[in-house]
Amino acid sequence: IRHPVSHGVAFLFIGLCAPAKAQTHYPDVPEPMVFDMMRPLGAKRGEMEANTLATTSLSGADRSVQWAPEVEYALADGFAIEGELPFEDGRLVELKLGLQAALGTFNGGRSAHGVQYLGIYDRDARHYRSSFAYMVAHRYNDRWSSVSMAGLGNVSLSGGRGRNAAIVNHSLFYDSTDGQILGLELNYRGGADGYMLAMPQIHQRLADKVNVQAGIGAERPHGGVFRPKAGIRLIREF
Repeated sequence: IRHPVSHGVAFLFIGLCAPAKAQTHYPDVPEPMVFDMMRPLGAKRGEMEANTLATTSLSGADRSVQWAPEVEYALADGFAIEGELPFEDGRLVELKLGLQAALGTFNGGRSAHGVQYLGIYDRDARHYRSSFAYMVAHRYNDRWSSVSMAGLGNVSLSGGRGRNAAIVNHSLFYDSTDGQILGLELNYRGGADGYMLAMPQIHQRLADKVNVQAGIGAERPHGGVFRPKAGIRLIREF
């Protein structure tokens, strides 16, 4: 699929990866449930994870289930790749390929930052789009941490309707007990197809390398009303 602007963003993304190799210690910060990262920042080469997120509205006319199996793999220290297959009920609707690079730590090793690129092919519209986001993770103390992301969806130099809409995520986490994390995730996407989402969530370790994230929150599409929404993500690390 040819898309010069998206290819340019991808090449810029790859060029930003080099500084991560010099870093060895990154803060331990959870990943958001809905706005998924491609392994934590500072992931080590060879780390791999398979997971599936499923979400659905609990009211309104649209009760379809959006679910997406994906595989994440760290190709090198601080550099990860992801392949994802989003479904709507039983229908495959998109193909996704993601890249993520850690750019290093600061604030005495308590903070880290990186970038994320996501290429998306819509099978119905036969249209390719991409997004680009900058990420900052911070560990406040033994209990509290956060991840913040900001960037653009449907990246394009030409502008136009729906182009370069802002995407913002902020997630705050509290390590309540060993193996359990409580969190609040806030998502915003601009544009005509944008939305706002607030998703309280719990992350629970079920077994060695097996985790589940679950939450019930509320989502408001552009021009619509808030409706309750539920989500769950099952994770298996290798």
